[in-house]
Amino acid sequence: MAEEETNGAAAEGLPPPPPVPPDFTPAKTEIEPVKKKILRVPMARRGVGNKGQKIQILTNHFKVNVNNVDGHFFHYSVALFYEDGRPVDGKGVGRKVLDTVHETYDTELAGKDFAYDGEKSLFTIGALPRNKMEFTVVLDDVISNRNNGNSSPGGHGSPNEADRKRLRRPYQSKTFKVEISFAAKIPMQAIANALRGQESENSQEALRVLDIILRQHAAKQGCLLVRQSFFHNDPKNFVDVGAGVLGCRGFHSSFRTTQSGLSLNIDVSTTMIIQPGPVVDFLIANQNAKDPFSLDWAKAKRVLKNLRVKTTPTNQEYKITGLSDRPCREQLFTLKQKGKDADGEVQTTEVTVFDYFVNHRNIELRYSADLPCINVGKPKRPTFFPIELCSLVSLQRYTKSLSTFQRSSLVEKSRQKPQERMQVLSNALKINQYDAEPLLRSCGISISNNFTQIEGRVLPPPKLKTGGDDFVPRNGRWNFNNKRLVDPTKIERWAVVNFSARCNVQGLVSDLIKCGKQKGIMVEDPFDVFEESPQVRRAPPLVRVEKMFEQVQSKLPGAPKFLLCLLPERKNCDVYGPWKRKNLAEYGIVTQCIAPTRVNDQYITNVLLKINAKLGGLNSMLTVEHSPAIPMVSKVPTIILGMDVSHGSPGQSDVPSIAAVVSSRQWPSISRYRASVRTQSPKVEMIDNLFKRTSDTEDDGIMREALLDFYVSSGKRKPEHIIIFRDGVSESQFSQVLNVELDQIIEACKFLDEKWSPKFVVIVAQKNHHTKFFQPNDPNNVPPGTIIDNKVCHPRNYDFYLCAHAGMIGTTRPTHYHVLYDELGFSADDLQELVHNLSYVYQRSTTAISVVAPICYAHLAATQMGQWMKFEDASETSSSHNGVTNAGPVSVPQLPKLEEKVSSSMFFC
Repeated sequence: MAEEETNGAAAEGLPPPPPVPPDFTPAKTEIEPVKKKILRVPMARRGVGNKGQKIQILTNHFKVNVNNVDGHFFHYSVALFYEDGRPVDGKGVGRKVLDTVHETYDTELAGKDFAYDGEKSLFTIGALPRNKMEFTVVLDDVISNRNNGNSSPGGHGSPNEADRKRLRRPYQSKTFKVEISFAAKIPMQAIANALRGQESENSQEALRVLDIILRQHAAKQGCLLVRQSFFHNDPKNFVDVGAGVLGCRGFHSSFRTTQSGLSLNIDVSTTMIIQPGPVVDFLIANQNAKDPFSLDWAKAKRVLKNLRVKTTPTNQEYKITGLSDRPCREQLFTLKQKGKDADGEVQTTEVTVFDYFVNHRNIELRYSADLPCINVGKPKRPTFFPIELCSLVSLQRYTKSLSTFQRSSLVEKSRQKPQERMQVLSNALKINQYDAEPLLRSCGISISNNFTQIEGRVLPPPKLKTGGDDFVPRNGRWNFNNKRLVDPTKIERWAVVNFSARCNVQGLVSDLIKCGKQKGIMVEDPFDVFEESPQVRRAPPLVRVEKMFEQVQSKLPGAPKFLLCLLPERKNCDVYGPWKRKNLAEYGIVTQCIAPTRVNDQYITNVLLKINAKLGGLNSMLTVEHSPAIPMVSKVPTIILGMDVSHGSPGQSDVPSIAAVVSSRQWPSISRYRASVRTQSPKVEMIDNLFKRTSDTEDDGIMREALLDFYVSSGKRKPEHIIIFRDGVSESQFSQVLNVELDQIIEACKFLDEKWSPKFVVIVAQKNHHTKFFQPNDPNNVPPGTIIDNKVCHPRNYDFYLCAHAGMIGTTRPTHYHVLYDELGFSADDLQELVHNLSYVYQRSTTAISVVAPICYAHLAATQMGQWMKFEDASETSSSHNGVTNAGPVSVPQLPKLEEKVSSSMFFC
């Protein structure tokens, strides 16, 4: 294989060069310097930090030994066809077909086990006998092999003969052709190279093979697979989160290369599934209806489409394609009669579905007669079942976004204390019995049963400054009892608007004034309280907002500086988005929404902290920021950016993604920020509006906005240093951040001033990983400030884990920071301290937060402006169910711009 690829042999066989004409004088060509673009790659670690108090920590990485490093993985492509040569497109059938190939053709495959990814790739250890092999297999009954052995409620074992004949099923047995052809050879040595820091295409592929072995291991046990997480069909693992949706607890497990070798990372994981069992029960829960007769069937049809059901009494599995137009007792279909008529034609009669099941099949129907039937047939050839004979199969994912209520219910029911989580993970390792997995054994892989022990450090908290003395937070928190804010504003020219919230407004206002005074905020009396008129309460949200504004404008002498808005319900109040948009985009009025339930001193203080930050004040700051003494930041103008893209839920395919870039202002401050927010194409992770040239002199991009604001607010200084915190990108996208996004940012700088070359630092923050830390013999979470930059970190790249916050409930999720690029030459200690400090400048709370403030603010800004445009999810009504959109680019609606007066404010606080 490899020998033919050298260039030597090829070069020898070239024809001789053409003869040179006698009168030829070589012309001297001007050599143009070719601007070859050098791709930036993530930087290597420059050293480890030393600051802080050492602490012993356990982590959910389990050491893996690999003995067979001389072997090779062989990669084969798999193609599946039906008998007539059509390619198989359906998912889920592949594993069944290949399992059958494995059983039937064991000798032809030389008794080899293989790892199959369920789609087009298959891997073996050592080669198969031939490079191309074809097999034919027959499957009796093609249904997915999940939850094998669990018949649906009411399914009484095997169907009787008469039922079997009557069914004429769409696929009784099917013949498949399988082609397996050689694709590549991957040396296992590549894993050892990766552990020495030499990553390559091969090492990534080799690790992918190991992960595929884990997936296959879970699939064979009938699990639902979601990437590297596996969910067993065991009701003990289900928790009800409301509206017919269950949280299903399972495990994540994947192989990771770390400084201390290969490790298996196992963690608890939760996914959402549809409540299994009778379809009617699910619909009643989903719509919160009192009985099947008060269901909204249009909604039911959308929710049920593409779900799988089992029908009684045959226990057959089908996919729902729709509902019947008429109720069961009226819905007709054509039934073929037993005998033939005089002309030998098959006789047919029209019968109702109800009549057929009750009279022809003697099945009692208790409540289906007046409800629609479930359709499992094709558009032209429907197949109907009465709804009470249909049960939803277990382990079907629910991909729409959860409501606030469902989300809080899920968090409450699925969190685990550190000790409990460790226990569950130890058990998982025992249950999985990876040591018995034949493929892992052939790789010579053995997995330790013990949590890896590592050494962490606890960084001391930074000193903070308020209006009085400096103080040191304890356990990641502080308070403003008997303290004034460091830079309090004045609340003047303001009013209250009340959207029908039941609340003692006068009491609330006097509390605000009294509490404000203690914190140093002068709160004037409000100009007025505007109550919504009762007849407007039932109107659509936009109308309610318009009416309220008409009232405010007619009564106030001029535009208010601030409006306090009372809402009737917390979270998801439909007036919120339109109200914010009206104030911030049209009028430039700062506004604070509250839904007061329990109003106490703490509540009022928290509201005042938010208002003060929005009006341009500051609640607390770092002492080193005031002095100013932050390495690399305080001496040279430095801008800090937080960047994030938020997407619709996986079930929504055409909701625009929202990109937010938050930037620091008023250097040398690192506590004051502003935000720019733009929409972009759905599900695109890279920010595409950083530099947006509209003409030779115009740039309408996000960066220009941020840089100009920094310049104006920092005494006409350009930033010499640009420190970028990027959230939510996976390792496979690091290169794009460094080579696409960073290039756009540099272009935006050059467009402002050709001669200006600031220096950059790029750091990615990740929260959705599966590394967790525990304290040995201590039931509590690791203390705030815990940092780890060894052992479980990357063999070559510069990364570290930081838990800046105090984990109060559940198990702390550390933030994984990857330093991709650093032109400033930070020492490890200085950079880690800057990241730690940035977790203490969040103005909305008196706690350290789990990720740097600029990233948190970017989330808030994107979420809030996303509410301005409630994007109706068109994919619910269009034919694109599983996130596959109809072809053609979607035009993305633009967000309205913030009005100038609030465009540089912390409106997102």
